[in-house]
Amino acid sequence: MRWNFKQHYITDMAKKTKDANPQPLKNVEQTLTKTEQFLEENYKPLLTVLGVIVVLVAIFWLGRIYLNKRNQEAQSQMYQAERYLEIDSLNLALYGDGNYLGFIDISDEYKFTRAGNLARYSAGVCFLNLGQYQEAIDYLEKYSKKDKVLGSLAIGAIGDAYIELDDLDKGVAKYIEAAEFANNSFNTPLYLLKAGEIYELKGEYEEALKLYQRIQKEYPESTEGSSIEKYIERIKVLMNN
Repeated sequence: MRWNFKQHYITDMAKKTKDANPQPLKNVEQTLTKTEQFLEENYKPLLTVLGVIVVLVAIFWLGRIYLNKRNQEAQSQMYQAERYLEIDSLNLALYGDGNYLGFIDISDEYKFTRAGNLARYSAGVCFLNLGQYQEAIDYLEKYSKKDKVLGSLAIGAIGDAYIELDDLDKGVAKYIEAAEFANNSFNTPLYLLKAGEIYELKGEYEEALKLYQRIQKEYPESTEGSSIEKYIERIKVLMNN
């Protein structure tokens, strides 16, 4: 009988494959069975969880749509209030003119919108310029400081209000906070200089000198940096007297 190598090879490989496959196939079948069993046993809880996820996603998107619409409404109201602020009609900017809302009402009625948040900042600025310093602090503190530049200005304005109320300690602390919050070449040297001047007024010359020298070292190209040398020289004279 003639030896058929090809047929023998195929038969042998098929046998090996047959012998090798049963265990993995059995494991897969067991895994599928366990999964099916788990799904059957937990069908209702899983369906509930899925339903909750769908509802939460729907609420999230509906909430965004609603807030965007409210924000657009607030912005349309803000336009006239901002115009009044530009021409220093501060009471009209704050309280409205009968046709358009002022910053106070906008901040209350649209409190969860970006425009409502900005209205709190603008109301604080109005109160500061009207000399109503505690009201200015209240509104500026409520302003959510997400923007670095505007947030720094808000903190600095709180510092201004405290200085006007003769609370120099809180005022200088706010100036330094404003400088650190901004961390830029415009706001930071501005508030470092203001803080230095308050330290100088309090007779804390070493603290003032540190801030002046920081401006000289870190922000020499700024407006404050271009004239900081005279502050440094003045404080050194005061320290030596």
